Amino acid sequence: MQEMVIVIDFGSQYTQLIARRLRELNVYCEIHPFNSIPSLNGSVKGVILSGSPYSVKDKDAPDPDLSGISGFYPILGVCYGAQLLANNSKGEIGPSDTREYGRANLSFVESNSVLFKGISSGSQVWMSHGDTIKSLPDSFEKIASTKDVEIAGFKISDELSFGIQFHPEVFHSTDGTTLLKNFLVDICKCSQDWTPDAFVATAVSELKDTLGSDKVVLGLSGGVDSTVAAVLIKKAIGDNLNCIFVDNGLLRKNEFEDVLRQYHGMGLNVKGVNAKDKFYRELEGLSDPEEKRKAIGKVFIDVFDEESKKLGDVKWLGQGTIYPDVIESVSVKGPSATIKSHHNVGGLPDYMNLKVVEPLKALFKDEVRRIGASLGIDPALLGRHPFPGPGLGIRILGDITPEKVHILQEVDYIFINSLKKEGLYDEVWQAGAMLLPVQSVGVMGDERTYEQIVALRAVSSTDGMTADWCHLPYEFLSNVSNEIINKVKGVNRVVYDISSKPPATIEWE
Repeated sequence: MQEMVIVIDFGSQYTQLIARRLRELNVYCEIHPFNSIPSLNGSVKGVILSGSPYSVKDKDAPDPDLSGISGFYPILGVCYGAQLLANNSKGEIGPSDTREYGRANLSFVESNSVLFKGISSGSQVWMSHGDTIKSLPDSFEKIASTKDVEIAGFKISDELSFGIQFHPEVFHSTDGTTLLKNFLVDICKCSQDWTPDAFVATAVSELKDTLGSDKVVLGLSGGVDSTVAAVLIKKAIGDNLNCIFVDNGLLRKNEFEDVLRQYHGMGLNVKGVNAKDKFYRELEGLSDPEEKRKAIGKVFIDVFDEESKKLGDVKWLGQGTIYPDVIESVSVKGPSATIKSHHNVGGLPDYMNLKVVEPLKALFKDEVRRIGASLGIDPALLGRHPFPGPGLGIRILGDITPEKVHILQEVDYIFINSLKKEGLYDEVWQAGAMLLPVQSVGVMGDERTYEQIVALRAVSSTDGMTADWCHLPYEFLSNVSNEIINKVKGVNRVVYDISSKPPATIEWE
C-alpha cells in the first residue's frame, strides 16, 4: 500500500504548493477539504493542516473534528493550522500587533527541535497572517521566534504535533524544504520512495487487477495527459484498449491529421472520428461558458457511447483526468464555489453503462510528463503545450460558429508557429489566442474597418494551479500582431494578456 501524507485544506492559496513540495521530496500526498476528511489508515504517515483566509475567531471558521488525528498521527499545522491547534487547546489567538506579511528572519530556534534540524537562527521565512498566537497552552512548548512573532513555531508535549506561523512551502522561506523534509523523514518516517518508475509499476499492477480482461475505450486529445493515460492502460491490458480521437470542430488548424500521424506506430488502436457537425449543432446559440463546457462534454459522451457500442462489450471509459482538474472541481466550500467544471470530471450519465478509469487523477501536469518520460513516450508529444478539453470552444468568448472557429484557428496557427520558429515554444508552459465578442474600428489602406479583436495569452507555470504571464519580446509580439492582421481576414486588432493566475485563470472561459 502506497504510504502517504494527507494535506487538510482550509482554503489557503498555498495548499497546492504544499502538496507539490512534498511530492518533490518523493512522498505521495493527497489534498482533502476540511469538511471531507477521509478515514485514515495505516498507509497515512502524517497530516498537514494548511493555512486559510479565515481567522479561527470567525463565527464560520473551519473547525473539523481532529480527535481521531491528534496524538495518533504526526501533525504539522501551517499558519491557520497552527492557530487552530493552539486555539483548540485553549491557547490565546488574537489580531497581530504588527503586520505579519512577507519576509522575516528567525531570531530563536530550539536547538534540540527535530523539526528545525539544520535550520539556524537568522533563516529567512515567509509570513502571511493577520492573527497571531499570543500565548500557548501549558502542554505546548515554543520552538521558534522571529523579532515580531514570539511564537513562530511550537511543539505539543508528548505528541508529534507541531505548528509554525510561516509558510515553508514558498520559495521565500529559504530553509522551507529542509523543514518539510525533517517533518516527512525524521518525524513521519516516510521512505521517500514515490518515483516515476515506482508509480508506473504500481499503476500498471492496479490497472491489471481492476480491468482484468475487460475492454477500455479512451478518448485521446493529442495532449500529454490522455497520451500518458493511454500508454499506461495499454501497458496493463494490451489490445483490449481502444482509443478514439474526436474532431469536435474546435481543434487547432490541421490538428486532427497531425495528431493521428503522431500516434501512428504507438500500438494504441486509434480511430479518428469526425463529429464537427454534432458539436456545432449542440453549441448553436450558447454563450455562457458553463453551458458551452457542458454541451461539449455531452457530445463527447454521446460520441464515445456510439463508438464503444460499435466495438462491442466495452466496460470502461479511460480518461486523462489529472489532479488540478479534480481540485478545481471540488472546492473547500462545496460545489457552489467551484471555479469551473471540467469535461472529464463528474461521472457519466446513467444511459452510458461504462465505468471510469483515471490512472493519472492523483498527478500534477509536470509529474505526468515525468511519468511519460519513464514510459518512453516521444519527447515531442510530452512537450506539447496543454490544450483544454473543450478546445477553441472556450477561447471563443460568446457563441460559436464555424466562421469564428476558422478565424481563431488561423490566428492560433500564426502565434504557435511563431513561438516555435523563434525558439520560444519550450520556454512557454501554455499559449493560445482568444477571440473576443467585441469589434473595434480600424483602418486598412484608406478604408475604415470594424472587425474582430483577438487576445494572445502565454503563461509560465509548472502545474497550472498558478501561472504568470510570459514576458515575450516586444519585437516578437509586434511581428506576430502584424502577421495576424495582414493574413487573417476579419481581425484588425491584437492585444496581449498580462494577467497572472490567480486572480485570472489561464483560459478566459
